[in-house]
Amino acid sequence: MTTHGTLKLGIWALPVDQAGRDYVLEADRLGVDVAWVPEAWAYDAMTPIAAAAAVTENIRLGTAIAQIGSRTPAMLAMTAMTLQKISDGRFILGLGTSGPQVMEGFHGVPFDRPIARTRETIDIVRMASRGDRLEYDGETYQLPLPDGEGKAIRPRAEPAPLPIYVASLGPANLRLTGAAADGWIGNSFFCETADVFLDEIRAGAESAGRSLADIDLTVSVGVEITDDVEAAARRHANGFAFTFGAMGSATSNFYNNAFTRQGWGDDVAAVQSLWLAGDREAAAARVPLEIGLGQNLIGPPDQIRARLRQYRDCGINSIRIGPIGTTLDENVDGLGQLMDLLNDVNAEPRGV
Repeated sequence: MTTHGTLKLGIWALPVDQAGRDYVLEADRLGVDVAWVPEAWAYDAMTPIAAAAAVTENIRLGTAIAQIGSRTPAMLAMTAMTLQKISDGRFILGLGTSGPQVMEGFHGVPFDRPIARTRETIDIVRMASRGDRLEYDGETYQLPLPDGEGKAIRPRAEPAPLPIYVASLGPANLRLTGAAADGWIGNSFFCETADVFLDEIRAGAESAGRSLADIDLTVSVGVEITDDVEAAARRHANGFAFTFGAMGSATSNFYNNAFTRQGWGDDVAAVQSLWLAGDREAAAARVPLEIGLGQNLIGPPDQIRARLRQYRDCGINSIRIGPIGTTLDENVDGLGQLMDLLNDVNAEPRGV
């Protein structure tokens, strides 16, 4: 007999304007657990959270992700502690390394030693959130800098617990997530091959004297409530052509590696080849329908309810969804429908 936990709901949000803040406000009223704010190369992830914190009461607010390397660990800690104070304890610091295309091309900083940089950033942020003096001798960061005039400084902000989540895809970073983070910001995830990710997180957790149950496991999914399953799956599958072809270089694409470890290597390579050759339409058509279905909640209510059970049963604690419509009313209506389905699944007898 297996006992399943409660599956929670998070949303992707960008509260940089009134419409974005209204969406987070409505999600708060509906009882959504977390609003996750992204950071790519447009708006930062931190400032919109301050705006959302001012108009909400209960929903937690997280970065997914704040890019490691674009800020010093101390600056990350200062900003995170500020947002934790502004939000009355509802902030989650979600961290990720991004990739060399963004870090070196947009920020102009080296993309080197990503695992060490992540681990050391977590260590220093935790030191700051406890109110410790920042003294650290790491592979990437030294505080204070040696042979300089700096001194070990204790943060003046009030110490406060600060949940830290990590976006990770590769085995080494997954093990680091299990060893050092409070939660996992998962992506490229199929319930059917969950162990590709969860075994590594479990190993990392056990190496640190913890268990997989100590890590809040969240994964990203799209949602489309529809009776035309094949057409919807095709639309969602098409979008992965950009992921496989453009979210990285020809030799370095973390998403492609994650899909390959789950058995999609030939498909990913074919799509990437077509994209890099300039045939984007053919690349989109080459993405298997099964990827569109497996990465998303697509179909009529009964089918979505069944898929939600699969996420719950394979050990996921929370799903993160994008907008379900193009207007605020559509998004709120879709969110309400999904919440009802999620509540149905969570109300089922345990151990079935």
